[in-house]
Amino acid sequence: MFPKNSTTASDFFLTGFQNIGSYKFLFFIFILNVYIMTVSGNLVIVTIVSTSHLSQSPMYFFLSHLSLCDFLFSSNIIPNMMHITLEGGSTISFSGCLIQFYIFASCTATECYLLTVMSFDRYVAICIPLRYPSVMNSKLCLLFAVWSWLLGFLFVLITISLLCQLDFCGSMTINHFYCDFIPMLELSCSDVSSIIIETFFFANFIVLLPFLTVLGSYISIFWTIMGIHSSTGRKKTFSTCSSHLLIVGAYYGSLLSIYLFPSGGQSDSINKILSLLYTLGTPLLNPMIYCFRNQEIQNQFSRILIFMKNIKSFPGLRSSKVLGK
Repeated sequence: MFPKNSTTASDFFLTGFQNIGSYKFLFFIFILNVYIMTVSGNLVIVTIVSTSHLSQSPMYFFLSHLSLCDFLFSSNIIPNMMHITLEGGSTISFSGCLIQFYIFASCTATECYLLTVMSFDRYVAICIPLRYPSVMNSKLCLLFAVWSWLLGFLFVLITISLLCQLDFCGSMTINHFYCDFIPMLELSCSDVSSIIIETFFFANFIVLLPFLTVLGSYISIFWTIMGIHSSTGRKKTFSTCSSHLLIVGAYYGSLLSIYLFPSGGQSDSINKILSLLYTLGTPLLNPMIYCFRNQEIQNQFSRILIFMKNIKSFPGLRSSKVLGK
């Protein structure tokens, strides 16, 4: 029997952004535009890589998985965020809240692993270039990608099973725009000390260990680059990993600012702003950085546009349109 006024399955109320007042329509349009750019940019990268020779390159192969992960991450959070913004808050079922948190946390974990294997790819390419073709072969790349997804979703499944065992009571109001771990724990009537310890333990394998691996890879990369005598050679070598380094810095910077250094005495509004930067900004950074800084992506995108233009101007297609009329 559950204690009185407690439940293991009820509706939560997500408050969203309550202080924007008459600006909610402008905020909604802003979120919508960011979502369209995020989805379009990431799907363009997935399409370009999967339909061209770039899929044979480990760096672009992992990039396509990173873009797919960002697409799932955004589609899990932003559409419901737009609904909450227009409604001034919205209810979500207990199971729906768990599903949203599961996808959110799993994509976060998967991205940590993908960024780690991408840093390893850059390490092999720069530090031991002669062994690059034999080390980063297609079989190993596929294994890295599969295990990144599997580990990301399996580790978070443990946290979900622990959350399902908690009792919830009170107002059932989550002062946030999505279901996150700490806001859900604050509504629990159960003793959450054990789940916090267990989750912190698994977080070391999800965030800390990948972060240290990325850090170690780039220390070796910078050491190798500094050993190159030519300034032109150093600049050219560094350019091969600069885009990935920018994404790693932005991703881990925002992630650690939210979860590793919680804003204890700060207001909930600051927490929401930090979370907003993380949920809106980081999925958009991937296509922006790679599309604007990577010549290969730009060249393939131009070829697709030219191909589509040629199809539209194909004489047979135009004549069939005329006959159709």
